[in-house]
Amino acid sequence: MTPLAPPPAAPPPAAPSPARPRLRAQLAPLLRLARGEARALSAATLALLIAAALNLLYPALIGDLIDALTAGAAAAEGAAARAAAAEALHRVTLTLLALFGLMGAATFARSYLFTVAGERVVVRLRRELFEHLLRQEQALFDETQSGAWVSRLADDAAKVQSAVTVNLSMLLRYLLGALGALGALLMISLELTAVMIAVVPLTVGAAALCGRALRALSRDVQRELSAASGVAQEALAGVRTVQAFGLEAPLAARYGAALERACVLARARARAGAALQGGVSVVSYAAIAAVVWWGGGLCLRGALSFGDLTSFLLYTFTLAFSVGALSGLWEDLSKALGASEALFGLLARAPAVASGPLRPTASAEGGAREGRVALRGVRFEYPARPDAPVLRGLTLTLAPREVVALVGPSGGGKSTVAALLQRLYDPREGEVTLDGHPLPSLDLGWLRAQVGVVSQEPLLFSTTLRENIRYGRLDATDAEVEGAARAANAHDFITALPAGYGTELGERGARLSGGQRQRVAIARALLRDPRLLILDEATSALDAESEAQVQVALARLMAGRTTLVIAHRLSTIRGARRVLVLEGGAVTEEGTHEELMALGGRYARLVRQQLGGEGGGEGGGEGGGEAGVPP
Repeated sequence: MTPLAPPPAAPPPAAPSPARPRLRAQLAPLLRLARGEARALSAATLALLIAAALNLLYPALIGDLIDALTAGAAAAEGAAARAAAAEALHRVTLTLLALFGLMGAATFARSYLFTVAGERVVVRLRRELFEHLLRQEQALFDETQSGAWVSRLADDAAKVQSAVTVNLSMLLRYLLGALGALGALLMISLELTAVMIAVVPLTVGAAALCGRALRALSRDVQRELSAASGVAQEALAGVRTVQAFGLEAPLAARYGAALERACVLARARARAGAALQGGVSVVSYAAIAAVVWWGGGLCLRGALSFGDLTSFLLYTFTLAFSVGALSGLWEDLSKALGASEALFGLLARAPAVASGPLRPTASAEGGAREGRVALRGVRFEYPARPDAPVLRGLTLTLAPREVVALVGPSGGGKSTVAALLQRLYDPREGEVTLDGHPLPSLDLGWLRAQVGVVSQEPLLFSTTLRENIRYGRLDATDAEVEGAARAANAHDFITALPAGYGTELGERGARLSGGQRQRVAIARALLRDPRLLILDEATSALDAESEAQVQVALARLMAGRTTLVIAHRLSTIRGARRVLVLEGGAVTEEGTHEELMALGGRYARLVRQQLGGEGGGEGGGEGGGEAGVPP
């Protein structure tokens, strides 16, 4: 969190404690979030004020009743005084019943309005956070497990919901109760009030110290819970691999260890919270004992009536209960502040890959959507591995509608080139352009709409087949979706399914075979109608029959488009106009398949090794597969 800048004048005035501006900075985003529900929160606050005011009336009524009953019992004339006392008893009882009924209605309104406002707050917060996460650069997700973000969306947002609604409601309720009770106590007896509040500084000091510790511990607990969620998310996403390699026990141990670390911190947090509440309880009820002792003496001396002492005790109970509840709420608020610090820090984070202003049209500047690609002097290393350069001054071009294949050993930078063209990352040095425009100058959404990708393991979402294809272009009609599926050789198998295009695919498209998933991904790319097509290991995981069907669909997809093929099985790239051998982050050979075979260099050795079955893995792409170009 950015510290507050000191004033320019010298010498600066004495600054307040660092904890105070830090607390204000933590509360500010919570209050901004609550302002979105100002109407509901205002109505809830009004109901709260009514309930608090009514709650402060009944001790005074009971005190008056005690005095009336005491006077009636002590009167010499007996019957008349007792009748008056009985009448007062009935009147006050009925008044109390009406009072408690109104309090119940006001409490209902307060609770309902605050809760509903809280639900709306957390929905808006989660939506904003999710949208903000989706706009972040890829490097952020390289460095953090997805389970941590799921934890932010679920647990942290729920804590913030409580902080800005339910906790806020209770905080106001008990704060008003405490202040109102204190005012009533001062009106009844200054002497007794002075005795009672002598111990308040101890309570306030304990709350401040414990609250600071609770905030720090809450942040640590949330960090460990996020780590545990990351382990679970990773294991469940790859459960087939986990079971295939017998990794259930070690992954369960990792998950358990993260939970245990969180539990240790949670126990420390529980001790601090219990100490806070226990200490406040002891101090509060010690104050009540002091009031009984001192007030009893005042009654015996005639300086205070029994009714006033009863009212004073009831107000003291109200004050003690309110202060005790405030300490518990301070604990909850401290937890929420600890959880919200990372959440609001993320919401304030600007993506490192920022969108540019340009959205070129097809007629602008001589045909700005031709699909001409250029990388000039590009140097790049992944932010998660800054000491491992991937591209070292790479320069290459793709002419409009040209098919270029990238081959080479694993780690040479092939998939990195594809990621840079999609602007998932920006290079450290050099420039990447599309039709002469540097990628950072282009609107990010527009740029990615010009790029279609078919990868080795295409991601399908747990929705219908129709919606998965329509993700290529959200405004596509059903007829256009079906047309793209026909062109991708997917229509026949889709219509053979019981629900056809309405078939729910399950997580990651698990209900389809590998070849079927690839054809759905090709249909999605066809619907997108991109200028630049990237085939990243698109057929490596398929059997021969599925590959033949996918190759026909790929041929239709590639027609008239600039295409970059990242290849593994080198026998499938003869249709490329140029073949580039990428090794060590630079192009070491360039030419057609025939030219490079005649050259007898690295490419020729890779082909001979694969044809001879000597470890085709040497030519493996970074994704471990291949994308074939139709011959």
